[in-house]
Amino acid sequence: MDFDSVIDKRHSVRAFKNKKASWKLVLDAIDAANQGPFADNINPLKFLIIEEQSTIDKVSELSGQLWINESSILVIVCSDDTHLEHLHGQRGKRYSRQQSGAAINTFILKLTDLGLSSCWVGAFTDDLIKQHLKIPGHIEIEAIIPIGYEKTKSNKRRKRPLENTLNWESWGSTKRPSLFNEDAPDPDLIES
Repeated sequence: MDFDSVIDKRHSVRAFKNKKASWKLVLDAIDAANQGPFADNINPLKFLIIEEQSTIDKVSELSGQLWINESSILVIVCSDDTHLEHLHGQRGKRYSRQQSGAAINTFILKLTDLGLSSCWVGAFTDDLIKQHLKIPGHIEIEAIIPIGYEKTKSNKRRKRPLENTLNWESWGSTKRPSLFNEDAPDPDLIES
């Protein structure tokens, strides 16, 4: 699938078929996420893959996201900020959050490319999930990603129009300043 098609096709899915997703495809998507840019080329990410239904049910309950239990695989995306904080102080935490978000996006887009459905879940109670899954205290849970096959095709809602997200040169300037008439022929291209 070409990149624009993947972006257009991706949407959050919260209802899954009773069909097992391939863990091998999930590994392919994790590998894609691991290829992205990382501050100082230090990848702080760890991926916890859950296939056991009773554990999926418990994470669903602990997160307050009961629909998660319909997925056949959960991936808990985690990060260890220790090394980045050692190198960059408090800014290391920011770097970790930024690159975690970028990697999660790549992961979800790759899942879409591979024909799987998912949803980026960020609302959960960290401490309860960490305790149940034996995740060490210094590890941050970045997201829970339920994975499976979409139960019913839904109409993807169009996101905000591009023009509603742009500012030019300074905040609040929504039109691109024109220093000269861009529609005029380029003088360098006019033959004398």
